[in-house]
Amino acid sequence: MDKNRYKEIVDNNTPKEECFKNSIIAFLVGGLLGAAGELLLRCYMIWLNLPRKESGVLVTLTFVTIASVLTALGIFDVLVSKVKAALIIPITGFAHSMTSAALEYKHEGLVLGIGSNVFKLAGTVILYGVVSVYIFGLVRLLVMGG
Repeated sequence: MDKNRYKEIVDNNTPKEECFKNSIIAFLVGGLLGAAGELLLRCYMIWLNLPRKESGVLVTLTFVTIASVLTALGIFDVLVSKVKAALIIPITGFAHSMTSAALEYKHEGLVLGIGSNVFKLAGTVILYGVVSVYIFGLVRLLVMGG
């Protein structure tokens, strides 16, 4: 079989991505997540009588906890297959990557399994996040002065 015929067969049998539909779904679900976060923020501020900044930390922790629990139950991957990027991009995707890496090695124990693998995927994000913050902080210090 020649290359052109093979490429034609592959192109005909490869499922087509519905970019517009996926974008609308991600936009709507992402918007709902944002609205839920704002609602939680307001509730924490009222119920716990906390300032906005501390309530924001609780909202982040709430989303991380929910995403981790849904990952552990095997529900998060099903949701991602339906709503695509709406759940992967926010902090929930970060929590999912950490939890799924830890769960993959849970059979090796708490220390060698979960403990040593929990940051396997997220470690890169943490490393380059910290390094870039340090560099941008130095640049700001040099540009704006002490």
